[in-house]
This record gives sequence, structure tokens and C-alpha cells, in this order.
Amino acid sequence: MARARDSLKGTALATAIASLLALGCAGAAAQTPAAPGNPAAPQSQPEASPTPAAPGEQAADAAGAGLHPMSAQCSVPTAEIAAPAPLTATIERLEGNQPLRILAIGSSSTWGVGATSRRKNYPSQLESMLERVLKTVPIEVVNRGVSGETAETTAERLRIEAALVKPDLVLWQVGTNDAVQRVSVETFERTLNTTVAMLRKKKIDVVLVGLQYTPKYARDDHYFAIRESLKRVAADNNVLYVRRYQAMEYIHRTKANLQMMADDDFHLNDLGYQCMAEHIAQAMTANLFVRRRKPAS
Repeated sequence: MARARDSLKGTALATAIASLLALGCAGAAAQTPAAPGNPAAPQSQPEASPTPAAPGEQAADAAGAGLHPMSAQCSVPTAEIAAPAPLTATIERLEGNQPLRILAIGSSSTWGVGATSRRKNYPSQLESMLERVLKTVPIEVVNRGVSGETAETTAERLRIEAALVKPDLVLWQVGTNDAVQRVSVETFERTLNTTVAMLRKKKIDVVLVGLQYTPKYARDDHYFAIRESLKRVAADNNVLYVRRYQAMEYIHRTKANLQMMADDDFHLNDLGYQCMAEHIAQAMTANLFVRRRKPAS
């Protein structure tokens, strides 16, 4: 264990760990007024969730574990946020104090439809969060979201964008439009498997960011089937999977006074994008820190 810690001295990863520990409960202390919105829509069929902890307790736990602390309004149990997987290329960049370039690709949730400005979309907010933690290396999050795209169309763009942007990590927000547009599970799954394999071959880390929760589709069978397919692809390929639906649904159930959706009750508002960015940051730092410290078997 001592040798593992010594190897991190002077690296961006070591700085990130120290910064996260120093942040303590600062994230949970931040309070953003909830945006006005429609009354709570009918509740979805809930997925099993741990007993919620108080925001201060969750932030303290996050600081102790070296995780990105979440604000009170976005706070969700860690188990609700992500299924862990290695981010090998990203860790190598940070340990070498090299700049980290992230490609955020997907549809309207990546572009930021519903946000009051481009600075409020999730890639912009995520970049600021990571810059505060990874202080010794430049962080760039390139936004290549296109509203309305399905996985197949985004996959075609990804081949070009990966060559042009040359990212170390790809955040692929995917699934919602495939579910809404009734793309078959087989086509969706084949597209994801092929594209993840292509990115892995180029030694690019992949994070799959799942469907959003919305009462409009909470009881839709195909919406559920696409979610299950995405989870299956992530598990089969050992890819980090951000469970956006579960995180948003948890907030909907436990913090009914918060409105994360825009007026159309489908796209996110500023708070929704803030929570999305926080959850992705938490998932990433959990894998960069917790998995790095895990003793070799």
C-alpha cells in the first residue's frame, strides 16, 4: 500500500486525491434554489434503493473515500450512480501529468437543450468541476452533442470525431432517442458493442451515460428494454456506466420539491445539467481513485 501511494507523489492523480479530501463537505453545503416547474408527475415503478443518508453524511463519506463531493440537491447514494469499470488511459495521463482531453458526444442532453446558456450544459459544468480537482493538468471537455441523434448516427460521427479530437476518454450519452424512436434492442446493442470495441482498439477510455428519467416514459416497456440493453453492454465490455435514470429517479422520489426538467418535461434545466455533471464527475473520480488504490489480487 505504501508503495502504491509513493508512486502517486507529484502526479495529477495525487493532487486530485488531496483536493478531494480537502473539499470535505463543501459540495453538500452548496444550495441552489429549485427552479419552478410543473407539479410532480406520476411516480415510476421504483428500483430498489439504499436508505438515503443525510447530505452532510454523504459528503463526509465522499471526502473520506476520495470521491467528488455532491451538492445537497444532487446528492445520491454512490450505488445509484455508476457501475464501476477501469479508466486505464485516463489514469496513465494523470500519472504522467499530461493534459486530459475528453470528448462528450450524444444528443440533446449533451448539447444542452433546455439550459439557459452554453455554460450551463453538462460538459461545460463537468469541465469546471474536473479543473477544480485535477489542478496540475489542463482539462478539456469537447462538446459534440447533436439533438435528436440515435446511437447509430452518433456512432458514425464518433469514428470521425475520435480521429479529429484524439480524446483520451469518450463520454457517450446514449439511449434516450433510441428508446423514443423505437430502435430495436438488437440494432442498439450491436451498434454499441461495435463502437466500444473500435474505441478500445484506439486505447480510448469509454464512459456510457444512460437514459434520463422522465415520468413520460417511466412505464414504457421499450424505454425499459433499452436501459437494460445499455446496462448489459456496459457489463459485457467492462465499461464505466453512469446510471442517469436511477440517479434522477432517486432525486424525484426523495426530493420532490426539486425540478430538474425544462418546461417540456423531457429535456433538463440548469439544475438537471448540474446534477448530471456532478454524477458523472463522481463516477469518474470513484474509478480514478478507488480502483487505483485497490490492492492487486
